Amino acid sequence: MSTKTIIQVAGPTAVGKTAVAIQLAQWLNTEIISFDSRQCFKELNIGVARPSESELQAVPHHFIASHSIHDKVDAASFAAYAQDQLNQLFERYAVVVMVGGTGLYWKAFYEGLDKIPAIDPAIRSQVIEGYQKNGLAWLQEQVLQKDPLFASTGEMKNPQRLMRALEVIEATGQSIFSYREKREHPVTFDLISIGLELPRPQLIERINTRVNNMIQQGLVEEVKALYPFSSLNALQTVGYQEIFAFLNQLISVEQAIEQIKINTRQYAKRQMTWFRKQAEIQWFEPTQLGAIKELIKTRLH
Repeated sequence: MSTKTIIQVAGPTAVGKTAVAIQLAQWLNTEIISFDSRQCFKELNIGVARPSESELQAVPHHFIASHSIHDKVDAASFAAYAQDQLNQLFERYAVVVMVGGTGLYWKAFYEGLDKIPAIDPAIRSQVIEGYQKNGLAWLQEQVLQKDPLFASTGEMKNPQRLMRALEVIEATGQSIFSYREKREHPVTFDLISIGLELPRPQLIERINTRVNNMIQQGLVEEVKALYPFSSLNALQTVGYQEIFAFLNQLISVEQAIEQIKINTRQYAKRQMTWFRKQAEIQWFEPTQLGAIKELIKTRLH
């Protein structure tokens, strides 16, 4: 076992990741790296539910208000940033907490990104149809025959990954593994993955409350100040797009608020779908801090 460990705290928006991550970081006497693709922008605050000043003072955070909306920030640049921060933090701490809800940023950091050519949609449709008609066993057999490299090391029970592997070999003649971009830094740390979840009605209630609070805190004013930059990539996001639509007199403020709630719920659902695929995650409710600490203790010693 290596001496360094990352504790990943993942889950959908509004589930309570920030509070849990801070309590864990304080308990372990360490710092936090965020993997949230929106809280990194210093111009965005209310609409991205950035941790409060007191929360940021309780534990040092990285990748929070660290960039400008005018900077190019993507999964690859996050991966480089996180690796650099981690190298520095691991000089001082044995454990670092990483918290967030942007699955792609986590994947880019932890696995590296694939550089795969665009696949002909006809091939993709063919593979999907084959799976839908013939099932998982057929898919496994196809991959076994055509991409033995993936079959020997890949996830043979994950239909999404299997279909991806099959469409790549059909389209390019190359194994999907030949396109994997090697991590610049091999993984030299242990990973303890904590996922936070709530029953859907409870999460929806939290999302609705959070959006109402954002409006009270001055979300409309925040977005109004950013109106000149509405075309920037950083602002093509839930909480901002809907208010821009209101400012453009396309919808009423009430409709904008309702739309933010709907879009946030849909986003939370996509996040859960993404993290459910991360096999190593152990799931807890945010109130189960004691059980989370017990798991960490057993894994650290």
